[in-house]
Amino acid sequence: MLDALPLPPYPNLEQYKKQAKELLRACKADDPKTLPEWIAQWLQGQLKIDPVDASARRPYTAGEIAPRVRMGVERMMKHLGATDAASRRDCTLTRAQFALAREFGFASWPQFARHVEDLARAHSPISAFESAVDAIVSGDLARLEKLLREQPALATARSTREHEATLLHYTSANGVENYRQKTPPNIVEITKLLLRAGADVNAESIAYGGRSNTLGLTATSYHPEAAGVQLKLLDLLIRSGSAIESSDGGSAVNACLRNGRGQAAEFLATRGARLDLEGASGVGCLDLVKSFFDDAGQLTSGATQRQMTAGFAWACEFGRTEVVTFLLQNGMKADATLTQRGETGLHWAALGAHVAIVELLLKRATRVNMKDQAHQSTPLEWAIFAWSNSDESKRFDYYKVVAMLVRAGAAPEPRWFETGATRQPAAKKIQSDAIMLAALRGELPPA
Repeated sequence: MLDALPLPPYPNLEQYKKQAKELLRACKADDPKTLPEWIAQWLQGQLKIDPVDASARRPYTAGEIAPRVRMGVERMMKHLGATDAASRRDCTLTRAQFALAREFGFASWPQFARHVEDLARAHSPISAFESAVDAIVSGDLARLEKLLREQPALATARSTREHEATLLHYTSANGVENYRQKTPPNIVEITKLLLRAGADVNAESIAYGGRSNTLGLTATSYHPEAAGVQLKLLDLLIRSGSAIESSDGGSAVNACLRNGRGQAAEFLATRGARLDLEGASGVGCLDLVKSFFDDAGQLTSGATQRQMTAGFAWACEFGRTEVVTFLLQNGMKADATLTQRGETGLHWAALGAHVAIVELLLKRATRVNMKDQAHQSTPLEWAIFAWSNSDESKRFDYYKVVAMLVRAGAAPEPRWFETGATRQPAAKKIQSDAIMLAALRGELPPA
């Protein structure tokens, strides 16, 4: 994700030059609070600017703005090199301009300046490209078709932002400006239009370090999955000649699993994607998983302990009960810490409300109140958070999981509900749900 600020309807380069000078003065101020306060205020102002076309942007939620500002302050101070009093005094206008340019997603001030100046020219290549991107994100097929007809070179043109994405990359809603990560219902038709116009299905952007094609970005993206079009879009890209595996040698299936895209991982596996022990475990291919173990239960065929550990995590997350059972029988510890973030299989199974797997793990686990490092939350708290955001089809399973965890000795900390804007709605929801209140007392829901 490119955490870039959106430009206003009519950006003015002279105004940004002025803001860079103001940033420089804040950097050199005697009071060390002046700089972070100026940056925070400036960022908040940028985030409140109304777009030309609201349908072409995903608005920031109230819960996103504060973290965005906080991270932006840290990032801009880093780009300024303003880490202490001495370095703040050494700030230059060039560094201030660079810090501003980076917040808008550009690798340098000269690139940012050229972009802003060209936007002022109605028929410039940059202006046309930005209009085409807005048409993609808003689902305006007719406008996109008109732009491609008038300027055929748009089909293979690239963004001047640091990711260097083509128009086709924007259909993935991934690896581009986060406010443009949005999937319209007709994205498959839009993608067909771009491909007919000559878009290169295997073109790579430099998002996430480079070598990212549209299929890989789509397969790991939340937005097309949430819009219900991810598999149709992947099918179109494959039928149009897209390579499934990344040119950097990474596993497409494993990338999906690591980004929480279980359906896409399964789909790619059925289309011939490479599967190692991690991937086979995550998509539930039990026979293939077994092939990575010898008769004595030792890893073989090039499989590693790291793959086994990761595969166990995804099997727990995506409900691969048979795989979880097999791995537990062949050396996997039920309450092992699975990543540097400190979560266990019980965290993942609770998050997905996989009752059978939770039951399996509770028979073997000795630590039911283990906290992960990223969220400082227990499996029970992961389950409560997921329940508060789930649809009706999963509610009953979450009640059972919560009751099972409580019976095994789990208990939520009251302060967990008091910290973070995303947790407080869960606490409020619990108070109005008699079945969840009962589950938190260890009472299983009625059948």
